[in-house]
Amino acid sequence: MMQVLRAFLLALRAIRRNVLRASLTVLGILIGVAAVVIVTALGQGARGSITKQIEAIGNNLIIISPQRRAASGAKTKGGGRLTEEDARAIVREIPAIQDVAPVLQAPARVVFGDQNADTTVIGTTKAYLKVRGYAIKTGEFWQDSDETSKTRVAVLGKTVATRLFNNGDPVGQDVRIGKYLYRVIGVLASKGGGALGDQDDTILMPIGSVRSRLLRAPPGYAGVLMASAASPDQMEHDASKVTDLLRQRHRIPEGDDQDFQVQNLGAIKELIGGIYDILTALLVVIAAISLIVGGIGVMNIMLVSVTERTREIGIRMAIGARAGDIQIQFLVEAVVLSLLGGLVGIVLGLGVTFGVTRFLAWDFTVNQIALVASALVSGGIGVGFGFFPARRAALLDPMTALRRE
Repeated sequence: MMQVLRAFLLALRAIRRNVLRASLTVLGILIGVAAVVIVTALGQGARGSITKQIEAIGNNLIIISPQRRAASGAKTKGGGRLTEEDARAIVREIPAIQDVAPVLQAPARVVFGDQNADTTVIGTTKAYLKVRGYAIKTGEFWQDSDETSKTRVAVLGKTVATRLFNNGDPVGQDVRIGKYLYRVIGVLASKGGGALGDQDDTILMPIGSVRSRLLRAPPGYAGVLMASAASPDQMEHDASKVTDLLRQRHRIPEGDDQDFQVQNLGAIKELIGGIYDILTALLVVIAAISLIVGGIGVMNIMLVSVTERTREIGIRMAIGARAGDIQIQFLVEAVVLSLLGGLVGIVLGLGVTFGVTRFLAWDFTVNQIALVASALVSGGIGVGFGFFPARRAALLDPMTALRRE
């Protein structure tokens, strides 16, 4: 240990004598380690941000949408028809599904006084609040009777309420959509926006009112069904049960294409996670190339250092230093250089990551495994690329080294 400690002090003294050269030597390692830290940390931050936005869409959400299917070699003109009765059947026959909300969407311009806003009107039922995780901030939601009687009432998202009423209270006011007036009975609590769009830029209305006045759709028609599973761990299983039930209700023979599509957010999160894993691994490999280049730089500089200090090596051998002592001295110096580059790279990577996450409003997450691995790899590069120069110094002939000018 004393021998290694002395070699460590000699290495620090040698680095201090040539600070500029040492800095340029470890530049490749510094960049490589910083890149690994940045890539892994930002990858985790991006994944966490997207995951939060997906989870904000709904509570363990399963989405059933119509799609075209081939039948006897021909394709239907449109997707299969989903109905409110399908929604009631799912809740009734699959206990793991807590709620199902039929959803009809229509773009519309809403007007109040001299203010107007282009938004999306969603016709749905009371179950929509639970399925999507919305809450009422002011006012109230409609009653079940409003859905069957097609009452002209509306619940505004925060973005639409702000555009039309600024800081005023919309509850009790009448807004115009198309040629009809609708009474505002409530305002939704904000859910925010992101890569998936502004979830507050919407208006909720009873599905019967939207179906008859905005879309002119047949009775019972539901464009999309949104279901809320009881547990995120069982979403794939629950989605499979929904598929089997709807195939039975739509009388789709075994082997024929479905006229509907069932998706769950759990599968989407796993897909996105897999994509980020692949991209992160690819970028880490690219960063590793920089580490190898940095290691080659360390080896070249150490070879130059051995050449410059040949006479010093000869003097040490003449006064009793063994070949092993010389080898340890130069090997420790190479490891110290690499570790310094790695530590500076870690600090630089954390600083850049912190700045980027603050700017993008992501959570600042640190992959501790990546930090430890970066430090170990830096030390390993010092050992791997410093061994040859250290061995070369140890094998020098003392008499030849002393004659070197």
